[in-house]
Amino acid sequence: MSFPEDKKVVIDTSKMSDEKASSLNITEDARESVWQHPSFAKSLFMGEYKSELIHPFPTQDPEEKLIGDALVKEVGVVLAATLDADLVDETRIIPTEAMQALAKIGVFSMKIPKKYGGLGLSQVNYNRVLMAIASHCGSTAVLVSAHQSIGVPQPIKLFGTEEQKQRFLPLFKEGAVSAFALTEPSVGSDPAQMQTTATLNEAGTHYLINGEKLWCTNGLIADYLVVMACTAPKIINGKEVKQISAFIVKGKSPGMTIKHRCDFMGIRGIQNGLIEFKDVEVAVEDRILNEGQGLKIALATLNTGRLTIPAASTGMAKQCLNMTRRWGGKRVQWGSPIAKHEKGSNRLAYIASTTFAMEAVTWLSSFMADKGDVDIRMEAAMAKLFCSEMAWSVMDETVQMFGGRGYEKASSLKARGELPFPVERMLRDCRINRIIEGTTDIMELFLSRESLDTHLLLASDLIKPGADFTSKRDAAFKLFKEYASWYPSQIINKEFIAQFTASGPLSEHINYCQRTSHRLARVLFEQMLIHREKLELRQETLGHLMTIGCEIFAMATTCSYAKNQVALGNANAMSLAEHHCVLATERIEGHFKALSTPQRDTAKAITDEILNDQYQWLEEGIYPIPEEG
Repeated sequence: MSFPEDKKVVIDTSKMSDEKASSLNITEDARESVWQHPSFAKSLFMGEYKSELIHPFPTQDPEEKLIGDALVKEVGVVLAATLDADLVDETRIIPTEAMQALAKIGVFSMKIPKKYGGLGLSQVNYNRVLMAIASHCGSTAVLVSAHQSIGVPQPIKLFGTEEQKQRFLPLFKEGAVSAFALTEPSVGSDPAQMQTTATLNEAGTHYLINGEKLWCTNGLIADYLVVMACTAPKIINGKEVKQISAFIVKGKSPGMTIKHRCDFMGIRGIQNGLIEFKDVEVAVEDRILNEGQGLKIALATLNTGRLTIPAASTGMAKQCLNMTRRWGGKRVQWGSPIAKHEKGSNRLAYIASTTFAMEAVTWLSSFMADKGDVDIRMEAAMAKLFCSEMAWSVMDETVQMFGGRGYEKASSLKARGELPFPVERMLRDCRINRIIEGTTDIMELFLSRESLDTHLLLASDLIKPGADFTSKRDAAFKLFKEYASWYPSQIINKEFIAQFTASGPLSEHINYCQRTSHRLARVLFEQMLIHREKLELRQETLGHLMTIGCEIFAMATTCSYAKNQVALGNANAMSLAEHHCVLATERIEGHFKALSTPQRDTAKAITDEILNDQYQWLEEGIYPIPEEG
């Protein structure tokens, strides 16, 4: 299907409320609207399987690998000597000694270019380090990730002036910590509701920031923060348009108050809280890019920033594999190790094959980020979504494998003479990965918008506000011409004739990915025709379709990675890929089936009745949480 790559989608907001239209316009203006490079993930939703983008699987340059090997080893020595992860969980404090030791070997400047005093690591080597840290201590992994992936170093590296880079980036070599302040108490993913303001003084030299920021990881100890705030609005087409801008703010500036340190289920060592800004003065030269470009900075930063979540999730899954292998092979019940019982065997195989798939997705997306000739906005979101969801599943299965010991704290196990496997702590630490850097729900909506971009682009002239009859007629004819050839090709295509055979036992799974990409593209298009502008409200439908896309992406990546590992001497990688693909196929077919269930209608009816207090009888017999006051 052909369309101009440099054309921007125009969405008709005439039937939307002013509030909804404002939110949509702000987000649309901030998102990357042009696809300058190919995307394997995006192609799947158009029924195209661009195998050349993932085959052969990329490998690290030997010299580059040695750099990563050395740093991962150094990090391991530091963690073993200075950081007791269970003590961090108990005391909610990451020791100063550990922070200083990590800073000394460059962990707080890993992605900063060497010319500014950093290590200048590739995304692959950076993620190797994050994977290792996360396998040991979730709190420390989140601290390092929030500081470097979305904190001051990344946006400055991507968008800062040369003067800003020279002024700020060398500071992190010495261990300065940074944070990213976007979320507010009443604002999550809807930027139009942002309340924090940055008001320029009459002299035009400084801004005064006022407002509150919530869940600002590292914010309580940060030396520098990237703060998102609303600057003076613009009037566009007679309407006031909110302008969100980004500022570098020095930690503990006059007017900054830490109002509360949050305490969480897991990652309890992070310094995360509610921060108040009251007339906090920031120089104009400490604004990143121009006014109104803050959300663009945030979204672009998150594209690569969220790649640390797959790495951390995979590190935790690898630790789960290590623990279940050791425990499952040693714990004997009814005459044989529990891992050799059918349930235990299935569980261990699932953990191993899922970990292998997560690793494949992590490395492919990381290599793509380094290469720079692939648009990774969808790959990064898919990697985050897939790995965080799979890590939680692996973690849950690990707890079940350990039984009561999986529910018991490591300190308690140690006190009574058993190996202190930190299963319970890791379960709590793992859960946050489905929330931070974009929740699972938000990732599904993000992927939905990006996957529909081609269709919206083709239809943009037809739905353009104010277009005359002749323009709409011509646009409709052009649209019909495009889909008259495209849609039938999603039903009958070469994948039914030309079979992929180069991967031996994995060929049938690669063929399945190719065929299913056509099916996915066809079903997505059909859902568009059925629901039209209301498709955005069908979040369950879109969630199933986006998850199918993620599963296909992971299957294809895993097959490619398996061939790579066999070439490196790990012959049994094929078995892991085979097992993962069989299970993934079952999940995909389940998601397709779920599209036709009436769950949405029944859920809506029940929800309406619940909110109208018609089910309060079901709440009888408990002690409700009292209202404030």
